[in-house]
Order: sequence, then structure tokens, then C-alpha cells
Amino acid sequence: MSDSVEPAGGRRVRKRVTNYGSGRGALLDAAVRVVARGGLRKLTYRAVAEEAGVTHGLVVHHFGSRDALIEEAVDHAVRSSLGVNALGGGSGRAEDFASGLGAMVESGPELQAFQYELLLEARRMPELMPPLRALYTEYFDSARRELSRVLDRPVDRGLSRLVFAALEGLVLHQLVFGERDVTEEALAELRLLLARLAGDGDPAGDGGDGDPAGDGGDADPAGGGAGPAEG
Repeated sequence: MSDSVEPAGGRRVRKRVTNYGSGRGALLDAAVRVVARGGLRKLTYRAVAEEAGVTHGLVVHHFGSRDALIEEAVDHAVRSSLGVNALGGGSGRAEDFASGLGAMVESGPELQAFQYELLLEARRMPELMPPLRALYTEYFDSARRELSRVLDRPVDRGLSRLVFAALEGLVLHQLVFGERDVTEEALAELRLLLARLAGDGDPAGDGGDGDPAGDGGDADPAGGGAGPAEG
């Protein structure tokens, strides 16, 4: 497979294509990278072909129209995103919550950038909204399910969206600035907050630390007062 190239001498030669094994999935991965770098407006047959190291004609053959290329790239990104969801399959322990978030961003920044580009573009292209809404509905549901496991009680939409918004902000921050260490520090603080929430919700009222009095063993011998005195 090769493209014709016009050299300085006027005689047409064939440009060797380096990526013979590129199938549809590889072309869609290339499309994701193109959009991640330049936005949806940079997504063209030629840009994808150059990114994938194949001919322009091969991209046309696979997708037929730019609209079809966009639609399939979005679907491909949605499937890929759900496959690496950092909230899926957690242990149900606060100390493990979103444990793979920083690594997810580090290993697949193009996929994360692609999603943010689509979110912005959806304001101008309403046809992008259904797959994005489906993707984020799955994200929201995953966050709510994992939080319910961590806290051992049903979680309302407000709390689950608040936590998800914090996670998404960390993803965006790491994507733009790097600083995975900041992501991990923030996640550690979030896990502490969730552990405290889980303790507050303990049906035994023991603060989650096995102390029946719930006050660290310093119960008021007179039986009065709800908390320790402070001087």
C-alpha cells in the first residue's frame, strides 16, 4: 500500500506506508489522538491517515464520510473509556477509592483530552450529546455504586456528583499540568473524608474504630455532656 508523491524532478514515485497492520480500531485510535491535539475541527481523512501512517484512501474506504468517522470515533472513545473507568471494580474500602485514577490519566491522556474536547464541542453540535450523556451516566452510576459500597449505605445524587466532580477536576488538572503527585495527595485527602463519613454512618455508633462509646474511650463518668471538655 502506498501513496503517490511528486518529487522535485517531476517524476511520480510511490511513498512507502509504514503501518500495514492498521485496521479500523487503529484508525479510530489515530482519530482520538488527532482530536485530542487539535480539537474536532482538525479531524479530517488526511489528518487521520498521517497520524496512523496509512493512505488517505484507506481512511475513506473504512468510513466513507467525515460524519461517519466522527460518530465511530466517539463510540470508540466511549467504549474505551468505560473499559478503563477508575471507579469500576473497586474494593469497597475507602482507602482504595479511585486508586487507579492517576495511572489512568498518565497512561491514556489522549483519551481523556478527547472527552473534554467532545464536551466543549457538544455545545455547538447537539448530535454529540447522546453518546456523551450515556458515557457520563455510566460514570455517575459507577461513582454512586462505589460510594455506596464504601459508606455501606445508599448515597444520594448530590453526594455522588460532588465526589465525581472532584475526581473529574483532578483528571483535568493532571491532564493539563501533569503533577500526578498532586492528584495522589488530593485523593488521599478525599479517602480520609470518605472514611470519616463511613465512620459517622456506622449503625453501632462507634465512629468506625471499635470504640462502643464513640469517643475514644474517654466517656464522661458522670454520664453528662456529649463531647470532651476543652480548656
